[in-house]
Amino acid sequence: MIDTAQLLVFLTAALLLAIAPGPGMLYVLARSLAGGKREGVLSALGTFGGGMVHVLAAAAGVSVLLAKSAMAFVAVKYLGAAYLCFLGIRMILDARRDAPQTTTEVLTQATGRRRDPFWQGVTTELLNPKTALFFLSFIPQFVNRGSGHVFMQFLLLGSVSVGLNTAADLVVTALAGPLGELIRSSATLRRRQRAATGVIMIGLGTYLATSEK
Repeated sequence: MIDTAQLLVFLTAALLLAIAPGPGMLYVLARSLAGGKREGVLSALGTFGGGMVHVLAAAAGVSVLLAKSAMAFVAVKYLGAAYLCFLGIRMILDARRDAPQTTTEVLTQATGRRRDPFWQGVTTELLNPKTALFFLSFIPQFVNRGSGHVFMQFLLLGSVSVGLNTAADLVVTALAGPLGELIRSSATLRRRQRAATGVIMIGLGTYLATSEK
């Protein structure tokens, strides 16, 4: 159903992106630091639930579009690849500015909210438009339209991606103490992490735009 080579590329990219700290991971870290591992785990499960809602919604819409139009498939491919490159460039620029919203401010904001960690995690992910845009640009690149079952392919790939993100969040929860100190104390680490992630995104977008399926 899904080409093996494309699947390997997808798994590699999804894993690299999962372990790159972003707002979701920092939110889980903040809840872990404030309320212990239980809050961290519940927050990670909440972001998983919110992510899966995005996957289901995107799969429903994209599968109908891609199944009916070859031109739409090509458009989604190139627009998605361009968006990934755009995200990568913005990450590199943010790294040069060391944007605070991705580090200390995220930790402070999250620790200031003491609502139920699971439902707050769901809400945080659901209300993040960047999550929806990411799935709409990333997942369709690996869907094999010719083999059919577009919805199931999208659902499978999306579930794997969300699952990897959640696994990384759970690791962060287990290592919350030392990771929190490291992230908050090292501006150099933050810059290098975001720059490296940006390069990965640009490389991924370029590869997907120029690859033949």
